[in-house]
Amino acid sequence: MDEKDLDYFRNLLQAELDTLLDKAGVAVGELLGTAYTSEADPLDRASEDLARNNQLRMRERESRLIAKIRKCLQAIEEGTYGICETCEEPISIARLKARPVTSYCIACKTRQEAMERVTGT
Repeated sequence: MDEKDLDYFRNLLQAELDTLLDKAGVAVGELLGTAYTSEADPLDRASEDLARNNQLRMRERESRLIAKIRKCLQAIEEGTYGICETCEEPISIARLKARPVTSYCIACKTRQEAMERVTGT
């Protein structure tokens, strides 16, 4: 992968990271700012709990994505970005453009998913 491609992915990943971190700060403030009112009936509380749980699941997914982005940015600095973790072959630029945080080439990812379906993990 040439320097132009690396710059493209570095900028793309950094922009996504910045967006997620900004969003995370707002979301935490929203979660901390919500509290039950003393007048809330059980159905209102259940609805609030469901909404809070959905927000927490979304934040957890975003947290995992943030970790993946940071790992990719580190790999760019180390010169290992775009190399499959399994077969150590280059990941295609098209695949990286579709999923910049991928760590696997399409062949290895397909095998991994097939194994997960078989083993149920």
